[in-house]
Amino acid sequence: MDDRKLRVLGAIVTDYVATREPVGSKALVERHSLDVSPATIRNDMAVLEEEGYLAQPHTSAGRVPTDKGYRLFVDRLATVKPLSSAERRAISSFLAGAVDVDDIVHRTVRLLAQLTRQVAIVQYPASSSATVRHVEVISLSSDRVLVILIDSTARIDQHPVTLSEYTEDELETWRGRLNAAVAGRKPQQADAALAELAAEPEFDEAGLGLIVAALRTMLAYDPSNEVVVAGMPNLMRYGASYQQAIGPVVDALEEQVVLLRLLGDAVAEHPGEVTVRIGQENPYVPLHSTSLVASEYGSDEVWASLGVVGPTSMDYSSTISAVRAVARYVGRFLAEG
Repeated sequence: MDDRKLRVLGAIVTDYVATREPVGSKALVERHSLDVSPATIRNDMAVLEEEGYLAQPHTSAGRVPTDKGYRLFVDRLATVKPLSSAERRAISSFLAGAVDVDDIVHRTVRLLAQLTRQVAIVQYPASSSATVRHVEVISLSSDRVLVILIDSTARIDQHPVTLSEYTEDELETWRGRLNAAVAGRKPQQADAALAELAAEPEFDEAGLGLIVAALRTMLAYDPSNEVVVAGMPNLMRYGASYQQAIGPVVDALEEQVVLLRLLGDAVAEHPGEVTVRIGQENPYVPLHSTSLVASEYGSDEVWASLGVVGPTSMDYSSTISAVRAVARYVGRFLAEG
């Protein structure tokens, strides 16, 4: 494809993203410095349509990009729109107040939805080197306690446990035994230590046993099997042309397994880079009207993925820039934490 046809395709993508209306040759000549006549532009548009990069919704209408056209446009993006200094400051300050991993994930997904005005998806990070930092058992009432597990990545998990009865002295003893068994150990090692504790002859099944069972459940939990979604209302801003697709898209975005597969497959294609999957490149049929822009985030020891989903007519340059920037900021924040 020659440079002029690439410029025509790029101009049509740019105008269609901005207006959501089919683009005609006259509008291209008026809005872009293509230095050729409308007749030449019409010929180029006809060739691009014949080759599958453009489509004509109606006989008298202009053209709209196809998935193939968007793919070529994204692959030939010479520059990604840089974030403004205000946007960079907003990212930094938005994340600066986070107190733990859960807070980081929820701040990140809200931030990404605001920056891109798309639906944001953030996977919880998993740490290959996480260890148990501390176990706390707090009295809630005469027959209930709260078991709290804190790991070295600042992830906090908690589970209420109902006991028949207990004393404060027993709680103190149990805290000491539990922390002696699991503190400083990886989850699998900590679980094995708790199993050994439960096998001791004098083990208290009714009290400490219930607390140990809750802890083992928390240790078995893999946070990377969970994603958080924000920005669903952003789908509504694309107008009537996208309304029919919204229902299936929303249903798909509510399926954790689907989202994990989407993110995992996408970032596996180009590790360390921002990946863009357009339309039917997505393996899940209800999402064929959308594009996914995804990236890994984290460090060598704490890793996960994030991204945004929106109509194929999204602003790819700005979206890629935002996803890349947020992934880098969050990764740096986790590494420093």
